[in-house]
Amino acid sequence: MATSARATTDGASPPDPPAPPSPLPPPTRGPGGPKGSGSRKGSGGRAPGSSGTWRSRLYRWDLKATPYAFVAPFFLCFAAFGLFPLIYTGWLSLHRVELGGEAQWRGFDNYTGLWDSSFFWNALANTFTIGVISTVPQLLMALGLAHLLNYRLRGRGFLRVAVLAPYATSIAAATLVFAQLFNSDYGLINSVLGWVGFDPVDWESSKWPAQIAISVIVIWRWTGYNALIYLAAMQAVPQDLYEAASLDGASRWRQFISVTIPSIRPTILFTVVVSTIGATQLFGEPMLYGGSLGVSGGSGNQFQTLSLLMYEKGWITGALGQASAIAWVMLLLLLLIGGVRLLVARLNRETT
Repeated sequence: MATSARATTDGASPPDPPAPPSPLPPPTRGPGGPKGSGSRKGSGGRAPGSSGTWRSRLYRWDLKATPYAFVAPFFLCFAAFGLFPLIYTGWLSLHRVELGGEAQWRGFDNYTGLWDSSFFWNALANTFTIGVISTVPQLLMALGLAHLLNYRLRGRGFLRVAVLAPYATSIAAATLVFAQLFNSDYGLINSVLGWVGFDPVDWESSKWPAQIAISVIVIWRWTGYNALIYLAAMQAVPQDLYEAASLDGASRWRQFISVTIPSIRPTILFTVVVSTIGATQLFGEPMLYGGSLGVSGGSGNQFQTLSLLMYEKGWITGALGQASAIAWVMLLLLLLIGGVRLLVARLNRETT
C-alpha cells in the first residue's frame, strides 16, 4: 500500500504487463508435395524462378537466331540462283555436253579449244573495242554533265529527271529505235551525212561503223545514270574548298580540275569498274541491233561479243561445255578487273 500510494502521488502509472506470444499458424501441405512445400511453390507446383529462367533462355535464343532468320532468305536465294549455277557451270565446262545427251569428261579441252578458236579471239577483241569506245566517252560526258548540274540552274529537278529517262527506257525499245536511225537505206543518220556532203555509211555490215552504232546506244542509255552518281559525289564536296580556290583566283575550270576531280576520285574509279564490267557482259544491244544475224554478231561476226558467242554455243549450237567455258573465262576477266581496281585504290591511298 505504501508503494502504490507513493507511485500515485508521484504521478506515474504502473507499467503494463507483457502480452503473451501469439500462436504460430500450423504449416500447410502443398498439393502432392511434402509438408510445407505449398508456401515455396507457385501455382502448378513450379518454383518461382523457373518461369523467369525459361523466358530468359527464350530471349537469348531469339537474340541470337533472329539476325540469321532475317538474312536466311538472301542466302537461300543466292545458293539456289547464284552459287549452284556457278558450280554447275564449272562442272559443265570440264565435260562435253550436248543438248539431250550425256556428259563426257574432257578436262580442260574446252578451254584449250577456246585458245585455238578464232571466233573466241574475235569476240574478245570486239568486246574490248566496243567497251572502250562506249565507256570512255560515256564517263567523260557524264562527268561534264554532272558538273553543269552541280550549279544552280533553273529547272534543275527537271533536268535531273530528263538525264535519267534513257536509263528507264528498255533495251529493246532503245535498240530498235537506233537501228532505224542507223539503217543504211533509209536511216536518218545517213540522210544527215548526205546533207553535209558525206557518202552513206554501211552501219550494219562494216565492222567499225557497226561497233560505233552499238556504242552510241550504250552511251545514250548510261550517260545520265553515271552523271547522277557523279552529281551526288560532287554535292558531298565541302564548299570551303571551292571558296578557298576562288579566293586564290582559280577559275571554274581550275576548280573543276584541282578540287572536284581529286575529291570524287573514288567515285570515278567505281564507275570505271562498273562500266567495264557492263561492257564485258554486253548482250542485248548487239543482239537486237543485228536483227536476224544478231546472235552471230553480223554477217562477218564484226560485232559479236563474248556474251553473244556464249549464247550461240549454248543455245544455237548446243555445245553446253564450250558455252560454260566461255562463261568462266568471262568470270576470270571480271575478277581480273576487280583485282586491278583494288590495286589502283591501294596505290591511291598510299600516295595520299
